[in-house]
Amino acid sequence: MTAAPRSQLDTHDVFNQPAAAAHDLWASDTPLRSLMGEDETLARLGAALGSAQGREDARDAQTRLPELRTFDRNGRRIDEVHFHPAYHRLMALGIENGYAAIAWEEGGSHARHAAFMYLFSQIEPGVCCPMTMTYAAVPALDADPALAAIWKPKLLARAYDPARRPVGGKAGVTMGMAMTEKQGGSDVRANATRAVADPGAGEGIFRLSGHKWFCSAPMCDAFLTLAQTDAGLTCFLVPRWLPDDTRNAFNILRLKDKLGNKSNASAEIEYANTLAHRLGEEGRGVQTIIEMVHHTRLDTAMAPAGLMRGALTEAVHWARGRTVFQKRLIDQPLMRAVLADLAIEVEAALMLGMEVARAFDDPARRPYARLTVALAKFVSNKRAPGMIYEAMECLGGMGYVEETPLAMLYREAPLNSIWEGSGNVICLDILRTLMREPEAGEQLNARLDGARGLDARFDAALGAHRSRWPALPPEAEARWFAESLAQLLTAVVLMEKSPVAGSYLTSRLSDPRGQIAGAMRGVDTDTVLARV
Repeated sequence: MTAAPRSQLDTHDVFNQPAAAAHDLWASDTPLRSLMGEDETLARLGAALGSAQGREDARDAQTRLPELRTFDRNGRRIDEVHFHPAYHRLMALGIENGYAAIAWEEGGSHARHAAFMYLFSQIEPGVCCPMTMTYAAVPALDADPALAAIWKPKLLARAYDPARRPVGGKAGVTMGMAMTEKQGGSDVRANATRAVADPGAGEGIFRLSGHKWFCSAPMCDAFLTLAQTDAGLTCFLVPRWLPDDTRNAFNILRLKDKLGNKSNASAEIEYANTLAHRLGEEGRGVQTIIEMVHHTRLDTAMAPAGLMRGALTEAVHWARGRTVFQKRLIDQPLMRAVLADLAIEVEAALMLGMEVARAFDDPARRPYARLTVALAKFVSNKRAPGMIYEAMECLGGMGYVEETPLAMLYREAPLNSIWEGSGNVICLDILRTLMREPEAGEQLNARLDGARGLDARFDAALGAHRSRWPALPPEAEARWFAESLAQLLTAVVLMEKSPVAGSYLTSRLSDPRGQIAGAMRGVDTDTVLARV
């Protein structure tokens, strides 16, 4: 047992200060457990992440920042990033419990994987990036059975091995992705990196020359990347370490000085005659890598639920332990209204994210999954920054200092909306999916129509949506359309699975309300807050 800190100081006594929240993320999360049922792996992970040690490792990973080491002492290039040991402990915790593998194993599921992302995002989101990309790379490798035979067993090995050696000598590997270039951004077809075949090195071997403006997790063992051949944009697998125990030409120019996501060493890189294996057909790079993008989008749709849950937990813990004006803060009517509004947002994001994740587990619902993952990514990430700010304000000045995780969560909040397709890109993708894949719209409409008659408020909102947009909206209205559709789908899931459904319908789809947190009425705050 750790000795208690001193509360009686020379000039004053310390009181009315709730201790830091250190609790079991799984055991304390009623909505998550109601969705997932008994799950020993998630229970073990939630306990470890929520423990004092888990939180200390997170804090160390976020403050002892990655360090770029370009050269060794003799001036030879090594292009390595050095991490604090806490980062490696968290990576091992995730990989060894199945973060990257559990969706692909017998009896596993994408929903269980999504729960990993949700739990990690509450404590340390930065390590999620390499683990998410490793998970998402698995289906993309099916474009080349020979490469899949080498790499997939190591991606799924449940072994974290940060050693700098070729894939054949490692217990497990991680895999990243590098697509973005300065001139193109989301328009990857504008990429200028060139690929030239190297027949002397073997079938399907190319040499890459060019830059990538954003390459996250540069210490992964390999990367899927895009480059131009004579046939057009093509997907390649770039190994960091070569079979002869030499280093591939993977030049790390600098680490990005980002707003948040500090523990994750995003980098700017150059390829300089870099060896790469062609993955898939020449000229079909986007079609090949889209499998990886599709699965990373699931995590960017789930992460905001975790970030918001982490912020809500801190706010509610503080309000339950803090006394103001002779009452507990959580018993003040206005504070209850604010906290309940925030809790509805968290549960809505969790339920919507899990609805999408379960669709990933059903091949027959792939069109539905492609459409709804974009809806969930869009709406939940747009909600997260404002929600987390409001949670911060519940703590007052305490929420604005780095000793609490609110500042970290707030900096993290914009990230998943920007990565893997920013807001406008996602909304245009939603319209494109509805135009090109009629089955996606049919499956979504069947889901919405199946809920008609459950609640008059939902029926009215669905009718209003369809009256406003009897067909696809004009492009300029795509954000409004996507938000409305996402809210309707969220209402369906909540009506099926959550006692806060009525409060969601009242505060989001029917009664007039203000635009800020807590500016509402008619919400059952007791039921909502009992689930936090």
